[in-house]
Amino acid sequence: MTFTTRPTLQGTFGMASSTHWIASQCAMRALERGGNAFDAAVTAGFVLHVVEPHLNGPGGEVPAIIATAGDPAPRVLAGQGPAPVGATIEHFTSLGFDLIPGSGPLAAAVPGAVDAWLLMLRDHGTQSLEEVLEPAIGYAGGGHPLGARVCATVASVQRLFGDHWPSSAELWLRDGKAPVPGSMFANPMYATTLMRLVDHGRAAGADRVAQIDAARRAWSQGFVADAVDRFSRLAFRDSSGRSHPGLVTGDDLAAFSATWEEPVTLDWHGFSVAKTAPWGQGPVLLQTMTVLDALGDPQALNPSTAHGIHAIAEALKLAFADREAWYGDGSDVPLRTLLSTEYAVGRARLVGDRASHEVRPGSPDGRVPRLAEHLRDRALPARPPRDTTTGEPTVEPDGVTRGDTCHVDVVDRCGNMVSATPSGGWLQSSPTVPELGFPLGSRLQMCWLEEGLASSLAPGRRPRTTLTPTLVHRDGEPVLACGSPGGDQQDQWQLLFLLRHLIGGVSLQEAIDAPTWHTASLPGSFYPREVEPGVLVVEDRLDEAVVAALSARGHDVRLSGAWSLGRMCAVTRDPATGVLAAGANPRGMQGYACGR
Repeated sequence: MTFTTRPTLQGTFGMASSTHWIASQCAMRALERGGNAFDAAVTAGFVLHVVEPHLNGPGGEVPAIIATAGDPAPRVLAGQGPAPVGATIEHFTSLGFDLIPGSGPLAAAVPGAVDAWLLMLRDHGTQSLEEVLEPAIGYAGGGHPLGARVCATVASVQRLFGDHWPSSAELWLRDGKAPVPGSMFANPMYATTLMRLVDHGRAAGADRVAQIDAARRAWSQGFVADAVDRFSRLAFRDSSGRSHPGLVTGDDLAAFSATWEEPVTLDWHGFSVAKTAPWGQGPVLLQTMTVLDALGDPQALNPSTAHGIHAIAEALKLAFADREAWYGDGSDVPLRTLLSTEYAVGRARLVGDRASHEVRPGSPDGRVPRLAEHLRDRALPARPPRDTTTGEPTVEPDGVTRGDTCHVDVVDRCGNMVSATPSGGWLQSSPTVPELGFPLGSRLQMCWLEEGLASSLAPGRRPRTTLTPTLVHRDGEPVLACGSPGGDQQDQWQLLFLLRHLIGGVSLQEAIDAPTWHTASLPGSFYPREVEPGVLVVEDRLDEAVVAALSARGHDVRLSGAWSLGRMCAVTRDPATGVLAAGANPRGMQGYACGR
């Protein structure tokens, strides 16, 4: 029996896995109180705002993929807010920008997370608004012991808060200093915000749906929108080193509503894998799967050998190059061709014996790919170094990992299943709106300030997000929900997990615990939009002979900490037996699964 860091949980009642143990347990609480998987996921989502505020917040976004017991077909919850009306390329270039700042008010998209969670609750949950918000209100108002990573994040922006973001300093600093791990922390203003949403719901009468819709209106057209509108007009320091006001208005909030969309799916080795449309990076996973199959080499599907790692890394580079050239929030994405067998065969021919150090997008339907000038012109001056306010995802040379995203998966005994990846609006992204207790996000940094690109900035257009939940079906029934934080690494780490679990047949926890790696040889989605040609980041638990063989193939192998890469969560259901299972990532010592 293979040793794992914790057991793969099994049961028949319900399972929840998330990036924080409190959120997982609160999701389980919702199930124990008679709720379904959607009640549980929404409960966890709002708790994550409180216990992982350095990783997500109400001012951020959440895409999710669900399946219901009554209708098992996958559906996408699109909770990614668009660029505000005032967010034009001309506005940014008039301020002297060639890249959108990685933090501060200018980088904010319209908040999408809260409306999306409430839409899920309204359409598929069973519990009341007050029931699902009760745990988040309790932890925000009464406090909870802070984890070490939250405190480290606050410490890293302590000077910025003290000198330039006074509302964030008031919330997070005590006598000018960051909190210490284990200290109690409360956010009474966010508790008040949630309680006001509940009050608006109650005022709408006894009907559950009417209450939820009233709370949504209070968010998008009431007191929340008013506070955001006022605060956006103030100028604050951003990652450019200068101060600028924001662009999100109350009218932008009023114009946005989360929606239900059809997923993009791929039939693969007896499974159907569902991802978001290419306003998210999800189809990268599907493209990589098609290229790997086109190689016609079963050994290329093993993410633990030098041969398999090389093949998978090269396939990922090709898919991510296509992401950069073709993915965006629009109707002009040639997705049918990008996911076709014929296209995959052509792309597979580019996988050679040596590691590629180039960004090589393809030409679907004969179209000429176009990359941003920032990526084409390697003579551009070096960009400023990363700072702790900017971006989702990085693994530094010393192996220290940062991440600003959460994940939650839930399955219940009836067969309802949810995979959700909330992110954005983290405490270091933008100044705290004092009346609300949370900041706006910085997702616009993923848009280009150059006309005619697949992900060019445009008002009303969603930034191409890296957030990418996954739902897997077999014979028309949902069998697996999974996901991971990690920016550009999310689909990479998920691919390794899926190869190990679905193809290799190992348990959930074995697949999560196995040594992980990813390529950095792709255009980064976050400011300062870097590419690290040929770099392959691997946990140093990977066999030394494998590392040596990869180096010999031309990979620039960067060793990371033994338990530093990946943040996987996963739940499963066997439709034949009703047996449920769950696993969670041990890295970071924060993620947990629970169930029975």
